[in-house]
Amino acid sequence: MGDDSEWMKLPIDQKCEHKIWKARLNGYEEALKLFQKIEDEKSPEWGKYLGLIKRFVTDSNAVAQLKGLEAALVFIENAHVAGKTTGEVVSGVVCKVFNQPKARAKELGSDICLMYIEIEKAEVVQDELIKGLDNKNPKIVVTCLETLRKALCEFGSKIITLKPVVKVLPKQFESREKAVRDEAKLLAVEIYRWIRDALRAPLQNINSVQLKDLEEEWVKLPTTAPKQTRFLRSQQDLKAKFEQQRAAGGDEADGDNDEETEVAQVDPYELLEAVEILSKLPKDFYEKIEAKKWQERKEALEAVETLTKNPKLENGDYGDLVRALKKVIGKDANVMLVAMAAKCLAALATGLRKKFGTYAGLVVPTILEKFKEKKPQVVQALQEAIDAVFLTTTLQNISEDVLSVMDNKNPSIKQQASLFLARSFCRCTPSTLPKSVLKPFCAAFLKQVNDSAPEVRDAAFEALGTAMKVVGEKAVNPFLTDVDKLKLDKIKECAEKVELVGKKGSGGGAEKKEKPAAKAPPVEAPAKPSGPSKKAPPAKAAGPPKKGKPASAPSAKSKKVPDAKEFVETELSLEVCEEKAAAVLPASCMQLLDSGNWKERLASMEEFQRAVEQMDKSEMPCQALVRMLAKKPGWKETNFQVMQMKLHIVGLIAQKGLFSKTSALVVLDGLVDKVGDVKCGSNAKEALTAIGEACSLPWIAEQVVSLAFAQKNPKNQAETLNWLANAMKEFGFAGINVKAFINNVKTALGATNPAVRTSAITLLGVMYLYMGAPLRMFFEDEKPALLQQINAEFEKMQGQSPPAPFRGVKKAGAEEEGDAAEEEEVDGGPGDIMDLLPRTDISDKITYDMVSKISDKNWKVRKEGLDEVAAIISEAKFIQPNIGELPMALKGRLNDSNKLLVQQTLNILQQIATAIGPSLKQHVRNLGIPVITVLGDSKANVRAAAMTTLNAWVEQTGMKDWLEGEDLSEELKKENPFLRQELLGWLAEKLPTLRTVPSDLMLCVPNLYACLEDRSGDVRKKAQDALPTFMMHLGYEKMVKATGKLKPASKDQVVGMLEKARALMPAKPVAPGKAAPSKPASSAPAAKQASAPARNQSPIEDFSEPEPKPDTKKSKPAGPAAKKGVVGKKLPVKAGAKDEEDRSGPIFILVPNAKEQRIKEEKGLKILKWNFITPRDEYVEQLKTQMSTCLPKWLQDELFHFDFQRHVKAIGVMIEHMEPECDAVISCLDLVLKWFTLRFFDTNTSVLMKVLEFLKLLFTMLSRKNYQLSDYEASSFIPYLILKVGESKDVVRKDVRAILAMLCKVYAASKVFPFLMDGTKSKNSKQRSECLEELGCLIENFGMNVCQPTPAKALKEIGVHIGDRDTTVRNAALNTVVAVYNTCGEQVFKLIGNLSEKEMSMLEERIKRSAKKTPAPSTKQERPQREQPTNPNATFLRKPAQEEVPNKLNQARAQNAHLEQSSPAIPKEFQLDLDVFENNHTCASDIPDLVQHKLDEVLEPVMIPERKIRPVSPHFDDIHNSTASTINFVISQVASGDINTSIQALAQIDEVLRQADKAEAMSGHIDQFLIATFMQLRLIYNTHMADDRLDKKDIFKLYSCIIGNMLSLFSMESLAREASMGVLKDLMHGLITLMLDSRVEDIEDGQQLIRSVNLLMVRVLEKSDQTNILSALLVLLQDSLISTAGSPMFSELVMKCLWRMIRFLPQTINSINLDRILLDVHNFMKVFPKEKLKQLKSDVPHRTLKTLLHTLCRLTGSKILDHMSMIENRNESELEAHLRRVVKHSVNLSGLKSDKSTEKGALRSDDKVIKAKVSDILSEIFKKIGSKENTKEGLTELYEYKQKYSDADLEPFLRNTSQFFQSYVERGLRMIESEREGKGRIQTSTVIPQHSTDSYLPSSSTVPISSNGEDLNAAAYYERLKILRQRRGLENSTPEEDRPPLSSLRPSVASSTDMLHSKLSQLKESREHFQQEQSHSNSPTRSSSPASNLDDLKKRLERIKSNRQ
Repeated sequence: MGDDSEWMKLPIDQKCEHKIWKARLNGYEEALKLFQKIEDEKSPEWGKYLGLIKRFVTDSNAVAQLKGLEAALVFIENAHVAGKTTGEVVSGVVCKVFNQPKARAKELGSDICLMYIEIEKAEVVQDELIKGLDNKNPKIVVTCLETLRKALCEFGSKIITLKPVVKVLPKQFESREKAVRDEAKLLAVEIYRWIRDALRAPLQNINSVQLKDLEEEWVKLPTTAPKQTRFLRSQQDLKAKFEQQRAAGGDEADGDNDEETEVAQVDPYELLEAVEILSKLPKDFYEKIEAKKWQERKEALEAVETLTKNPKLENGDYGDLVRALKKVIGKDANVMLVAMAAKCLAALATGLRKKFGTYAGLVVPTILEKFKEKKPQVVQALQEAIDAVFLTTTLQNISEDVLSVMDNKNPSIKQQASLFLARSFCRCTPSTLPKSVLKPFCAAFLKQVNDSAPEVRDAAFEALGTAMKVVGEKAVNPFLTDVDKLKLDKIKECAEKVELVGKKGSGGGAEKKEKPAAKAPPVEAPAKPSGPSKKAPPAKAAGPPKKGKPASAPSAKSKKVPDAKEFVETELSLEVCEEKAAAVLPASCMQLLDSGNWKERLASMEEFQRAVEQMDKSEMPCQALVRMLAKKPGWKETNFQVMQMKLHIVGLIAQKGLFSKTSALVVLDGLVDKVGDVKCGSNAKEALTAIGEACSLPWIAEQVVSLAFAQKNPKNQAETLNWLANAMKEFGFAGINVKAFINNVKTALGATNPAVRTSAITLLGVMYLYMGAPLRMFFEDEKPALLQQINAEFEKMQGQSPPAPFRGVKKAGAEEEGDAAEEEEVDGGPGDIMDLLPRTDISDKITYDMVSKISDKNWKVRKEGLDEVAAIISEAKFIQPNIGELPMALKGRLNDSNKLLVQQTLNILQQIATAIGPSLKQHVRNLGIPVITVLGDSKANVRAAAMTTLNAWVEQTGMKDWLEGEDLSEELKKENPFLRQELLGWLAEKLPTLRTVPSDLMLCVPNLYACLEDRSGDVRKKAQDALPTFMMHLGYEKMVKATGKLKPASKDQVVGMLEKARALMPAKPVAPGKAAPSKPASSAPAAKQASAPARNQSPIEDFSEPEPKPDTKKSKPAGPAAKKGVVGKKLPVKAGAKDEEDRSGPIFILVPNAKEQRIKEEKGLKILKWNFITPRDEYVEQLKTQMSTCLPKWLQDELFHFDFQRHVKAIGVMIEHMEPECDAVISCLDLVLKWFTLRFFDTNTSVLMKVLEFLKLLFTMLSRKNYQLSDYEASSFIPYLILKVGESKDVVRKDVRAILAMLCKVYAASKVFPFLMDGTKSKNSKQRSECLEELGCLIENFGMNVCQPTPAKALKEIGVHIGDRDTTVRNAALNTVVAVYNTCGEQVFKLIGNLSEKEMSMLEERIKRSAKKTPAPSTKQERPQREQPTNPNATFLRKPAQEEVPNKLNQARAQNAHLEQSSPAIPKEFQLDLDVFENNHTCASDIPDLVQHKLDEVLEPVMIPERKIRPVSPHFDDIHNSTASTINFVISQVASGDINTSIQALAQIDEVLRQADKAEAMSGHIDQFLIATFMQLRLIYNTHMADDRLDKKDIFKLYSCIIGNMLSLFSMESLAREASMGVLKDLMHGLITLMLDSRVEDIEDGQQLIRSVNLLMVRVLEKSDQTNILSALLVLLQDSLISTAGSPMFSELVMKCLWRMIRFLPQTINSINLDRILLDVHNFMKVFPKEKLKQLKSDVPHRTLKTLLHTLCRLTGSKILDHMSMIENRNESELEAHLRRVVKHSVNLSGLKSDKSTEKGALRSDDKVIKAKVSDILSEIFKKIGSKENTKEGLTELYEYKQKYSDADLEPFLRNTSQFFQSYVERGLRMIESEREGKGRIQTSTVIPQHSTDSYLPSSSTVPISSNGEDLNAAAYYERLKILRQRRGLENSTPEEDRPPLSSLRPSVASSTDMLHSKLSQLKESREHFQQEQSHSNSPTRSSSPASNLDDLKKRLERIKSNRQ
């Protein structure tokens, strides 16, 4: 029991692992109870047991194992994480449970397996169970079979994949164990229940007795389809439905289930194992098949027949075998052998299925031709063969071959072709039989229905009837318009008899024939919207929406039915017409129609018109009326008025009545005859238009043009063409049959009459709008002069969008939009336009000799053969798809050992693609797929050529044919890294552009996963890139499911990648946006018609048109609406001939936020960072992919072409488009610059020069646009540009330097500096020297602040090069250091560090030579340019690059100059180092000449020039489209070196800040604005104030504007809090420096300015983020104490700010990040330990720090120690020890607390002094001293109280206050005493009450320091004297530590400036207080110079002043 008690205490999970079985049993029992209690499936409790479940089921103790199995079952049922354990647990169950003797254990094990299946782990469970079948223990095998049977019975064949089970089943029948065989039999019966006869073939080889038993069992099975009775977790909706049906128990359930079963039917073929037969062919087969004896040929065929009986054949190269069989069929005289060969062919096709599609085009023409045989057995064999072949390909692929025999003279061939089509149509659906395919067939059938041979007619009727049955009567009717009623009835009769393949039942319910048609393919059409089947989505789209709508029936009646009657309307006799007309026309009208008097005829016409106007549409006998009009004199009418009326009436009848084509034919001849008449022409045209609306424009156009050209009247011909051109614009191009009148147009072009030619060219222009470039192909053979005119017309039309059609639209809408759209598609699809081109049949030119040559052993002969082929194709231009034996011959050359021939073959294939056009599809299998194989070639140029060929093919064929079948997955399976990476890259590019893909794409997934683990990094990367594109089509779930077959380690890795890919998955291209502009040939007009929605439903989605690739590619960039028109026009154009068309329109495409996304991806390491020594392929590919969305494909092809001339051409195009498309250029600037970095690695000079030309223009444009490069753009470009600065050619170097100069206008010079510093480390001496020279230029132009990271570090690195071996590098380094010397003087020696003696002497010598020339002042009057050094004798004179700049650049610059003139005050840049303008000049002569601006005129009034800036600088709202860019622009002007510009910018910002509604716009720009502001402050301090030539009033105005802006900004807390720590530090530094600047008091109203700064600092302290400002002050204090050069007053003012912050800590402590503050204190104490602090002259820093820490400890207590998390090594400073001491000894300082709260909340207490106790009186007095208004009153009362009660003890009240406060009170009392006793006046230092809102420091924390005003004056003079002496180069003998502080006493100035009006007027009083504060700011220990020296100092100062003047 002792042992028991031990484990009883353990937690459950430990019990389950215990070594004692009882403990485990107890653990399992408790776990079971626990699992049953946990309600939340995602509870963390489950996670504890994840690793233990396998132990539960594999326990070695049988009793414990049983309980463990129960617990495991509950766990799997309820735990969310259970799926993770599937593999190990099921494996454990199979091995350790299924062999147990206890039935209960096996049952639980089986239940566990089934539960795993229920939680979606069927595949893993099934795999483990199938593995179990190989176990040697028969018990395990039996239980595995039983479990599989149960799983199948309950879950059905949808969940349990039967193929692997059926594969292993025959083996189980061979087992020696009867139990195994019996269980196998039960499983076979269960499988048969689900898949029926599909199981027979796989089991055909088992023991015959067993098979017989099975047959008997199978017969007993019920015929009703089985039902799934158990459902997955994801199928709960099905479960609910099933239960509901079971409860209802009706037939409804059966019906639904039937449907489901049909969907889930298993194809027996899939269950079979493929057999390899090629190797089993007799060795002498090919000799025998050619043998002369027919018996030998028969033997050969018998051998093949035997082999092909295998129902499933292994894929392989059957080309030779197929050719041999084809030869027998086509040429063998023995008909028996022909029949045998046909059978072999049929068996091959059946066994290979889709894989045979490659050879379909090869054999179909031969079979069709052989139908001339009359013998039934031959015909039957041929029929079987062609039917089997059809199933391996598509109707589209063989349509050309079939159509070619439809006109054959042999009736048998025609008959069998039609019958074949009828049988084929039976297997089609509306989606696989689109109108574009059906139309040519219908045309052929219509000819055959009139054939003399009855069997041909019957076959045609049957084919038409079948088509009608498949696609519906409505879809076929448009093609049957000319068929008479008798024939139409026969077609309908045939349609009713047709039985469609794959239909349930007979399809006799004729009522809804379309619906079954849509359902025909046995795929999951209803199940998933984007199901895996390629047929499902189109079937859905094309079926229900178009055919199932109730609206479609009436709409069809409304137009089609009457039209059909009219169309077949027989021509009425004249008598009947007169009868009908007489019934509706007045008698007088009828009588006078043919009167001899024209007036009577006119009157008759008027009556006629009135009658027509009043007639009802249904009553109007149109044919009768027009016949009456045609009655003598008819169209020969001589009176023009009568004729005009006649023509008008024709138009009226056409508009108002049901006008048929029969009626139209009556009048058309007359109308065409009058169309050229001067007086009647317009009426004739109107009538024609009206008839066009009634009878469709395509039909009337054809009629009218043929009639016009049958005449010889040129006027009529010209006007007819004019009318047609106009009509096309009005009606749109939909359905126009160009072929019908293109020959007439050609005739017109050759006419002698110029008007006819002009009209023809105008018509062509209109047609070009719709057809695009292919139209030009019709006229290639015209004369050059005419061709030139046509080209000119086409160019005029380029870029224009076709107008929206407004005629015919109504009817299209009325007759059901979808139908209209479909008709348009049929009549004018892109394929049709290409079909119109005259194509040559070259099959007879592809001779046997030529094919033999191509296959010859000698490569030269092979080349000869290829040359001949290329010549034939070039000569033919456009060819028919029948190219004989050529495909197989070319295929052989694609793997030629001679790579030149491979490339030549690829070029020929490109030619073929363009020449054949869309019909190329039929060659994809036999020629296209081998091109993909070439992508695996080891030579890059061969791979590139193969990729170009591949893309050329895809442009013609679309992607569907490439993705169908196993070919692509087979290619991907090959372990060739080149092939894999190229193919994956190609797929990643193409897949995102497709809306749907065939389900066969899923076959590629296992190989894609294999590529993810490929040895090659490039392959792995490409595979990762392709993952999201596969996922967008297949879905995440399917992709994850496919990982089930991977090894566990691989699976985890792949699933992780899939998760990442899921986030990157691109959206599918949107159907409506795409379909509209892309489907119809007429593109644009059709896109605009109301019928566009129907186009989305069209079968085009199923890739029936060759458009998906061009379509989607063009559509993708067509995002911006502005480009829609152009894109729409380009879309339908075919690849080979659309260059011209493609290249019009914009080339840079603006994709919103794309650049930001790329930056984000690069930061997230999702893409490669652009950083390399030489560009690798993956960088190029990545760039190509990124550019695909920003540039059109043709330009991308040029940019990434291997021919440098193409690059030059592309850059030329980019130069042309850069200016007009500048916004788009900027949007993809990063990519453009990256591409140019690649060109820097090219060796071709002409490319390089073109690159540099572009870059100069680019940076000029960017500068003009005030664009600033981002760091992302700069870092991926500048390092590579700097590489070229070391180029050996001068002309290149010069250009690169010019670009670097321009670069500084669009990127901060301080950021360019580090790139140049890196360039100096190059091994190339030229590059080093040029970089050093460029550094010198930067320092001269921008000052020392450009040096990064610090001037000292930069100069030390530059100094290293003084000792370089190369002379030019040494000189450049010396010149750079001289530039530094010219900027900062002798300090250069300190900065440069230690140099060798030799180097130092070289430097000194160089400086000596250079320094002589330095002081000469510049006399230039024009504004200094940034490229030019400010010193005329500077070492670096960067020459302007004007001479080298090409014309384009000069134009750009001229334009730029013009812009500068129009707004001279706007600078072209903003960069973060604008303080570099300061230049720290020590001599006035070095200062840039900035005084030339006439600022007085601009700034006449002394106030912020709010309104005056508007005419000069653009307004905030309209300078740019975006507010942010506007603000950036204005902020960029704040830091301008031009005072005027800066003031204007500040005024604009002030305007925004003052308006509450606009102020928020500044959010996000605060740091930027503050940086610009303190840069301007530094610029004023260092440059403007030192320049005597500048008017100090201007400087004051600038200061006032800055401070006014700052006050506005810091009055808004939300904006103020955005300021970051670093920026606040610099801002406080600038403001304190300004306060201490003695030169400010020289400016008029300088005192007022100081007062404003004081107020501003208080605002900054109050409103900023308290953590940031406290942190900034600590860092500033540290810096000021370290620096020996600064004024001691600086650090004192910083400490005063800190004291103020400390005072407010109780209120702000909660908003402060203590961790950051303590980190700053820690850093401070590291630099200044306690001992070092005490060594300082003043103890105030030490006390300040101490007080800060004490206050923090008091407010937070011991918790303060928890806030040291950011300090890495606490031992580096004494902070922690100090805090612990303080915390330990802390006392509750209630006095301080009450004092603080009193200070915070006390108001004027007036006379409420309580006199009860002394302490109360003193409390009240101290309250007054600490209050805002009563400071002086309080001090006076305290003084009087002390006088009255001299022994009063003030210590208790002062003890808890700060040292500053105590000193302040003591000195205040002393001053009052001296006042009253009259001992002397302290000049202007009387204590004045402070106002905490206005004062710089609060009264309670102020320390009065100085008591002698005279001393302060002396100090001020002394300091100014020092400055003046420095400027004149005199020595200052006084040691720095003895100098008085820089701060001086400010004289009191009562007047307020108007400059800051409302903002500054309130500050008058605060200035007086500020003076008091300043007067107390000197430490008592720091006395000034003796007063006796004062007179002497004053005299010296006067003397210096006079000398200066």
